[in-house]
Amino acid sequence: MTHAKHDLLSMAALSASDIDGLLTEARRLKARRRPEQRLAGKTLGMIFEKPSTRTSVSFAVAMVELGGHALTLDARNLQIGRGETMADTARTLSRYLSGLMMRANRHADVEELALHADIPVINGLTDKEHPCQVLADLQTALEAFRLKKTADLRRLRFAYVGDGNNMTHSWMLAAGVLGLQFVAATPAGYAPDADVQKKAAALARASGGSVEVTRDPAAAVRGADVVYTDVWTSMGQEAEAEKRRSVFRPYQINDQLLSRAAPRAVVMHCLPAHRGEEITAAVLEGPRSVVFDQAENRLHVQKAVLLHCLGGGRSR
Repeated sequence: MTHAKHDLLSMAALSASDIDGLLTEARRLKARRRPEQRLAGKTLGMIFEKPSTRTSVSFAVAMVELGGHALTLDARNLQIGRGETMADTARTLSRYLSGLMMRANRHADVEELALHADIPVINGLTDKEHPCQVLADLQTALEAFRLKKTADLRRLRFAYVGDGNNMTHSWMLAAGVLGLQFVAATPAGYAPDADVQKKAAALARASGGSVEVTRDPAAAVRGADVVYTDVWTSMGQEAEAEKRRSVFRPYQINDQLLSRAAPRAVVMHCLPAHRGEEITAAVLEGPRSVVFDQAENRLHVQKAVLLHCLGGGRSR
């Protein structure tokens, strides 16, 4: 009997029940962190086309702590760097590995990898989405507000301020799936992808959530429980850095903007951070910041994702 493989390419591919299961497992794993053997004998291949700190280390440690192994594969040293097709790479690596995680320049490449691989494929970041990060962010929000159930996140208001990038996309889709109240403030010309906006809006209509996009950062942050930002210049956009610093200056998360948020608001950033650009050092290092809780939760969410995709059963 052939079982369907479990890929994780987009937040939109997960149901509210899927997300709840992953977060429940992640919190359980965090509460009783100890080495396990649920992925014993399994190897995860990790393909990197972009630099990585949190993704590479958290996935590698997650595999080790679950009894498996992680193999780091620099795309420049694979034959895809010399023109081998993604399809042939996927078919070959499927003969060796239990699963693949790819941190890619192009979302289409991860989709092609998953299409031709016989093993699960996990999106470790693309130009379009970063689902593993958003799962860790959701876990962090649950912890920060001492919420017991994933559905309780509906009580919160989420605001994203900055570039309409892959983080914005995954957050919008997650909000749509879960029925959250989410607003993104981005400058003119830097709004989230129109197709993603349409998809998120459709999901929100079905779930009872609200996904909005505005150009006004003050309006977005007003009354927000979670204020989120990301770098203004992502990898591959370095030539635009000076222009972006000028355009995005009104979108900096600082004490003045944060004063418009709810009194209990927390600040999130997926890291790495450029202090003095998208966020001030005072806010990043301040009492409202939960950015290093987010970073830690990448490990626990990654474990849950790996168990979901590669098998290993539920913890007891």
